[in-house]
Amino acid sequence: MTHDNLFPPDFLWGTATAAYQVEGSPLADGAGPSIWHRFSHTPGLVLNGDTGDVACDHYHRYEADIALMRELGVNAYRFSISWSRIFPDGKGRVNEKGLDFYRRLVDGLRAAGIQPLITLFHWDLPAALDDRGGWLNRNIARWFADYATTMFRALDDRQPMWATLNEPWVVTDGGYLHGPLAPGHRNWFETPIAAHNLLRAHGAAVAAYRAVGKGQIGIVVNLEPKYPASESEEDRNAVVRADAYMNRQYLDPIFKGSYPKELPSLYGEAWPSFPDSDFEDIRQRIDFLGVNYYTRGLTRHDDKKMIERADRVRNPRAAYTETSWEVFPQGLTDILLWVRERYGKLPIYITENGAAFYDPPTADGTIEDPLRVDYLRKHIRAARDAMQRGVDLRGYFVWSLLDNFEWALGYSKRFGIIHVDFQTQKRTLKRSAHFYKDVIRTRGGAL
Repeated sequence: MTHDNLFPPDFLWGTATAAYQVEGSPLADGAGPSIWHRFSHTPGLVLNGDTGDVACDHYHRYEADIALMRELGVNAYRFSISWSRIFPDGKGRVNEKGLDFYRRLVDGLRAAGIQPLITLFHWDLPAALDDRGGWLNRNIARWFADYATTMFRALDDRQPMWATLNEPWVVTDGGYLHGPLAPGHRNWFETPIAAHNLLRAHGAAVAAYRAVGKGQIGIVVNLEPKYPASESEEDRNAVVRADAYMNRQYLDPIFKGSYPKELPSLYGEAWPSFPDSDFEDIRQRIDFLGVNYYTRGLTRHDDKKMIERADRVRNPRAAYTETSWEVFPQGLTDILLWVRERYGKLPIYITENGAAFYDPPTADGTIEDPLRVDYLRKHIRAARDAMQRGVDLRGYFVWSLLDNFEWALGYSKRFGIIHVDFQTQKRTLKRSAHFYKDVIRTRGGAL
């Protein structure tokens, strides 16, 4: 941090989206279906039967959306590639029209002075690969590396930053253990296998990038600091288990070359043995870590929970978002300091931070969202606190640029700082967008 309490001049101020949540046109121009296309078109799995067929129509409106980013003053944009736009069959034949869309998007961002941060996988696995076992098939590490190499060769000359995976914990916990997310499995034994293959795929993509790329590559994880609900020994032990399952399961192999010691007992008979060579593949040097932070885990012991035997409980003295997440800015400072302490001083980007709140309709075309403004203000301050305490934080990305398809919740929850009328596709800057614009313009002085 600079002595005047402002963020550095080269700090990245960004917004973030994901392909299936904003693009729409999921099968356009030769694209193949993803597991989220299949999942959302299966009756009863997504609220109100919502799908990503249109979403924010970003596939056709990306130029106007880049203009909105310029209006905000952001100098970075994090988005994801739809794997099945590039490989309709998951592997093999490349769809050039899919590559062309992302070339146009990146060129438009570059022309606007906006740094692209490209996520290779944000949950929308090609359905054709899911038919071959998806993340349960060890071959997926090679498939992912081949896809990643195709993207590196197509776009790396435009100097983007790359992230391999987005939130592997959510992929496995929601997609393989509890089932509310695609592909919708509920299988204790599959979960550690999927988690391990995600990490192997990450390592394979990083290794591939070292062979052909010239910039920076990292991974994005969602981290949630765990705090005991009481001072009981049971709750303190539950915190250790919950932290091992959610946070350390994905970072320890990358930085330390092994899983947390708690995992075999957590998974019990479902815990497989993995070849030592896998950890050499996973433990590739990364250039940065992306941290998605939304809330903390206030944790108590719960014997009914399948793996971690720990449950998040509600704090009666706290504010909550529309997704029932406690507003707890201190947790962002705490988790950034924890990363530095456990894994060393490495460049970090806050790759997602934001909140869903009810946005009231207004007659004069302005959308007041004071709760979101307050949330962003307090969390950006918390990020600044971490920097002042020695964390090498290089950027902050608001989730999300636009109201969008919120996975199994459909269009019922709005995270955007820009309102989207899903009937007309009209975009309207919310008060939070104007606030963020002021923060960027003043390098944090408007906080």
